[in-house]
Amino acid sequence: MAIRKDKPIERTVPVLIAGWPGMGNVGIGAADYMRRKLDASVCARMDVSRYFIPDAIEVDKGIGRIPSPPVHNIYLIEEPPLFIFEGETQVGGQAGTAIADELLDFAQQHGVKTVYTGAAFASPVSYREPVKVFGVATSERLRETFAIHGVQPLVEGRISGLNGLLLGLAGVRDMAAACFLATMPHYAVNTANPKSSKAIIQVFERILNTSVDMTELDQAIVETDNMLGEFESRVNAALQALREQAAGQSDEQPESGLGEGEEEHPEPHMLMDRIEKLFEVVQKDRSQATRLKDELDRWGLYKLYEDRFLDLFQKEKPREDPGAEPEGPGSQPEE
Repeated sequence: MAIRKDKPIERTVPVLIAGWPGMGNVGIGAADYMRRKLDASVCARMDVSRYFIPDAIEVDKGIGRIPSPPVHNIYLIEEPPLFIFEGETQVGGQAGTAIADELLDFAQQHGVKTVYTGAAFASPVSYREPVKVFGVATSERLRETFAIHGVQPLVEGRISGLNGLLLGLAGVRDMAAACFLATMPHYAVNTANPKSSKAIIQVFERILNTSVDMTELDQAIVETDNMLGEFESRVNAALQALREQAAGQSDEQPESGLGEGEEEHPEPHMLMDRIEKLFEVVQKDRSQATRLKDELDRWGLYKLYEDRFLDLFQKEKPREDPGAEPEGPGSQPEE
C-alpha cells in the first residue's frame, strides 16, 4: 500500500469523509473546513507519484525540476472519531480506481464502516435560492436515513469523478457509503461556493452528532453572495438596456436579435446558465466559439465575459473534476 502512517492509530475509526476538487469545490470545501475546525491532525499520507506523469517542468531562475506530486493526506479527528481524506487533484481511469481502492483498504483496516463524499449539484438557479442537498447511497438502509438528515434521494443520474467512484467501489465491498450533493448555480461552477459546502457540513453535523463553528464560513458566504449578486445585477442591467433598445426599434425585426415569448425576457440566472453550458461546449470543441460569441453579442454581454472568452484560446488546462451528471433537464450533479 502506498499509504504511510505518520503515527500509530490505536483506535477504531468508524467513519471516513473523503473529498477531491470539483465543481464549486463544494465537497472538498466541506471536508477541509471540518478538518480545520475539528482539530484534525495528519495521521497518514498517500504517495500518488506513480499515478501522475508531469507534462512539463517547473522553472525557477533558470533551474528546471519535475514538479512535486499532488498532496493526498488522511487526517484523524479524535471526537467524533473520524477520518477525513483530502486529495489535491483528481485522476481518472485505472489510476483513479487504484487510489480509491488504496484509500478503502486503509479505511477497512482501521474499522471504517461508513464512507461519505460530497459534491455539487449544478442547477439553473440564482445564488439567492436556498441550497438543497441530494443524496445517493449504496444501500436502502442508509438511504432511509436521508430524511432525518434533511437530504432528498437523487432520483437518477451519474456522479462522475472520484467523489462518485469512491462511493461505487465502497459498495462493491459491501461498505455503507453515501454521496451528498448540494445545489449551486450552474453559472458559478468555477467559483468556490461556501454556501453549498455549509449545507453539506450541516448534514454531517446531524449524522455525527457534533457541532462545527461556522463563523469563518458564514463570512465567506457573505463575500461570495456579494460577488455573485453583483454579477447577476450586471447581467440584469445589460438585459434591461437591450430591452429598452428593442422597445425603441421597429416591431418588425428588432436589430438587437431579441427573440419572442420567453426568450425575450429571460431571468439573469437562466441566461447565465445557458451561457455557462455554451462555454463547456466550446471548451471541448473550439469550432463552436462563434456560436458562443454570437450569443454573448445577442444579449449585450460580451464585455462581461470577454476575459473568460479569450482565455478559451490560451493553452488548455485539464479539468480536475467534471462533476455529477444527472439525466434530468436543467440540473447537473457533480463533481
